Amino acid sequence: MLSDVMEDYLKAIYTLQSKHGPPVSTSDIADYLDKTPPTVTSMLGKLEERGLVDREKYKGVELTREGETVALEVLRHHRLLEAYLTEHLDYSWSEVHEEADRLEHHISEEFERRVADLLGNPTVDPHGDPIPGADLEPLGHDDTTPLSEHDVGDRVVVARVSDRDDEELEYLEAAGVVPGTTLDVVDVAPFGMVTVRAVGEEHEQSLPDAVAASIRVSDAPDEHEESTPAEANGA
Repeated sequence: MLSDVMEDYLKAIYTLQSKHGPPVSTSDIADYLDKTPPTVTSMLGKLEERGLVDREKYKGVELTREGETVALEVLRHHRLLEAYLTEHLDYSWSEVHEEADRLEHHISEEFERRVADLLGNPTVDPHGDPIPGADLEPLGHDDTTPLSEHDVGDRVVVARVSDRDDEELEYLEAAGVVPGTTLDVVDVAPFGMVTVRAVGEEHEQSLPDAVAASIRVSDAPDEHEESTPAEANGA
């Protein structure tokens, strides 16, 4: 049986692999989990002994298929819990990440199934992150791009936002920058501010570049077509 900490490491490695590709460096894992490099190195050795990661000295680690399956199961639990807490227990989307972190290791497969059925087997969580299927097959390729990489005049649809900063989530919700919202990029300042306006709205929102970089978007399907959060998430 794996410890909660081991599962957290596997989930972190999967997340970092999804963003940057394998192998994942010790320093990146340490930064992501707020651990010291020696602590990470020690844990990676334990995961390697269990056949959950392949490790190459000086390059980093990559999940084995078994390790990937564990990570996907934890992610499925986490993201279903986020959706459940938001939809049925009146949690805000800025509160659910830490709560789901505490619960994800301790729910049964029957509980997971019932939650999924109650929610109608959603494909994304409240932040737009994809929920792995019950078959725990690897998630498909992410073809979204950071909002920070777009230019003035681009029209994009918010696909997902990072859930790791509560204050940032509260700010984005107040600004109306949520998954499914169609945005026009109206200005990109040379010193790291991206100004956007939701289609159909008059007010503009200026986002620091670091915040814009944490927002994943896709190109709007048609320059005259507006998208609402409910439509984009299949609600």
